[in-house]
Amino acid sequence: MKRMIAAAAALTITAACFASCGDSEKKDNSSSKAETTTVESTTAEDTTEVDTTEAVEEDEDENYETGDASLDNARNQDEIGDNELLVISFGTSFNDSRRLTIGAIENALEKAFPDYSVRRGFTANIVIDHVNKRDGVLIDDIDAALKRAVDNEVKNLVVQPTHLMNGLEYEELSAKIAEYSDAFDKVVIGEPLLTSDEDFAAVEKAITDWTKDYDDGETAICFMGHGTEAESNEVYQKMQDLLAKDGFANYYIGTVEATPSLEDVIAKVKEGNYKKVVLEPLMVVAGDHANNDMAGDEEDSWKSAFLAEGYDVECLLRGLGENEDIQKLYVEHAQKAIDSLN
Repeated sequence: MKRMIAAAAALTITAACFASCGDSEKKDNSSSKAETTTVESTTAEDTTEVDTTEAVEEDEDENYETGDASLDNARNQDEIGDNELLVISFGTSFNDSRRLTIGAIENALEKAFPDYSVRRGFTANIVIDHVNKRDGVLIDDIDAALKRAVDNEVKNLVVQPTHLMNGLEYEELSAKIAEYSDAFDKVVIGEPLLTSDEDFAAVEKAITDWTKDYDDGETAICFMGHGTEAESNEVYQKMQDLLAKDGFANYYIGTVEATPSLEDVIAKVKEGNYKKVVLEPLMVVAGDHANNDMAGDEEDSWKSAFLAEGYDVECLLRGLGENEDIQKLYVEHAQKAIDSLN
């Protein structure tokens, strides 16, 4: 049989790095979000730290609770069948967030494509090793996931990344998939979240609808992305420009590791007459960056920086993967990839 590797669409792959910073529970998604999304509110006048004297025996490198790993589905089962939909993510060691973001995306894909067995792969081996050591849960890396597909004699392999952008990690993933392409009848790779102009418009609507209760004229709503020094970092400015064009003047996009920086965002916020700042990650998961760089109590966190400027601050510790509209967008990308096989 003729073997082929198909592209989901004309892909422009730029040299950039991206760390996308996952739920197999059969729950109503909205209720699970209400139960687990963390909202942390602090005023500039009252920054008394919460008493954390209750000691919890955890990994020696952690002094925080990330949730019950047993509630998550690692999706590393065999008996795959002819058709596999392999969901590739950077990964996170924050168990609740992994279940409610990456896992929720996987669940949406499983529901949308019942003829495909959904499996998981992470690109971050440091995350895989940490979760395995701490929780005894082994998540497949890319090689392990692809070898599992080969050993199970999968014929049609659809790979859907949860990456935010077409960057270096996506390019590396494409190269790795190509190494295994002869093992399958057909292979196709879906597009990252922010690929087309239609994707940007859909994500803009998703995040503004998600935060509309905070849009009261006195609140600046700031999203924190990861950032990269490479060319694909332009997606953050493109999203900022789109928000401004569409009248969302109190929405701001910044990054942890590139531009717009935290300092850039603070400067823009100070141009307005805001009393409060809401912080939320522009990342698939609410992992280490969201919990520490954004909402941490350290002096250099986003929360601390805005408190120092005199604003009341509320942190929404939820990843984009929790948003049903974002999940639907990944389903659309996977559908486009599957359609390209025919």
